[in-house]
Amino acid sequence: MSQSTESSFVYVTFIRTTPEKLWSALTDANQMKEYWFGMHFHAEWTKGSEWRMLFPDGKVADTGEIIEFEPPKRIRLKWRNEFRPELKAEGFALCTIELEPYGEAVRLSITHTIERAESKFIQAVSGGWPKILSNLKSLLETGRVVLTEADHTHGR
Repeated sequence: MSQSTESSFVYVTFIRTTPEKLWSALTDANQMKEYWFGMHFHAEWTKGSEWRMLFPDGKVADTGEIIEFEPPKRIRLKWRNEFRPELKAEGFALCTIELEPYGEAVRLSITHTIERAESKFIQAVSGGWPKILSNLKSLLETGRVVLTEADHTHGR
């Protein structure tokens, strides 16, 4: 009898903004580039369509498919790393992004899971998401990011 094993990462933050502004920041390539360390996100943002994320130099970082798209509440993505062979070998993970109004703020939760015990991919995203989401929160609340591309590269 085999037992299914899973690795997961969950991050919850509260951002003083509206669901619409946060949704825009999560799905607009120009805004994403500001808080995501210069990454280029290409997506049609429709259920069933493919998406990809490119490094500032144009190399493919990650790819996947949009499984659910429900503005301004929920996005679910199939997600695979493309640039680190040991992570790509783990296959596709699931990333669920949920927004919920919370007083004058929005509760943003990110859940990244993969059907694999002790996933190196989940370990990698658990280091990346807090930096990205700190930048997103700061950008929406103050107009400025906390960490720059240089900080991110230096901290790897």
